[in-house]
Amino acid sequence: MKKLNINELDKQLKQLSNWSLVNGKLYKEFIFTDFKNAFSFMTEVAKKADTMDHHPDWSNSYNKVGINLSTHSAGGITEIDIKFAKAIEKSASKYH
Repeated sequence: MKKLNINELDKQLKQLSNWSLVNGKLYKEFIFTDFKNAFSFMTEVAKKADTMDHHPDWSNSYNKVGINLSTHSAGGITEIDIKFAKAIEKSASKYH
């Protein structure tokens, strides 16, 4: 898997809703109505991560879930991170 160059990354970021580049990773914080919805979202994302064999670095505090995506083996952000971010967006929309 090839790391995206800055032009490719910029183009892809424009297609993602409120994701940003933080410390060389894609980052977004999701805020839900309560812990139950945040945890349900995380469970769905965890299942997708296993299916894709691509796992996020994330954190949870009550109703907030912060997600960082990068491809460690490529040393940065790749197409699989973009694909995963789009899948995460789809999951998040179910819990708001």
